[in-house]
Amino acid sequence: MQIRTAGRRRSAAALAAAFPGAEIIDVTSKASEPWVRLSPFYPHGGIPVPYAEGVTSQSVEGIWQALKVFESVDVDAAKLRITTMKGLKRTVRRFGPVQGHRTGPTGDGLLPYETARRRIYLPAYRWVLENRVADLVEELRGKPDVVLLDYTTNGDITDPRTPLSHAELIRLHLEDRWPSED
Repeated sequence: MQIRTAGRRRSAAALAAAFPGAEIIDVTSKASEPWVRLSPFYPHGGIPVPYAEGVTSQSVEGIWQALKVFESVDVDAAKLRITTMKGLKRTVRRFGPVQGHRTGPTGDGLLPYETARRRIYLPAYRWVLENRVADLVEELRGKPDVVLLDYTTNGDITDPRTPLSHAELIRLHLEDRWPSED
């Protein structure tokens, strides 16, 4: 099995030239079924929210955005209930600089960005891979040569300059090289 990632914005011709013979699979929120289910925006429902016993979210992105704390506004638990894959993002343009991510919707702790990636995003997305899309993960394992498309290809948890690529996380999961959550 060979699995790689590439930017979704590349043309079909450029992808075919760069990855001859590979199956190209879009895993973003714009993908078709069944692969759209690998998007962190997909509303699987019942996703445990880290640091919040008994609290669940519809999507991984809902957790990430709900727990984000800005200079002018705290958590937004309503993001946990969104099922449309739209209206999830909360931006610095609207709310000011991000201060960190809250440890649960009513938590007192505030995690810095890298720590939040490790302790909030990674566990939530791994839970989805193992509990909601295990069938798709196994299907990917059976493919000889795959390129997963995402908007970014940053798989480095420690690099805050660009968003973390869930396609890279899928690749790492398939290669049994999941990043440390500590």
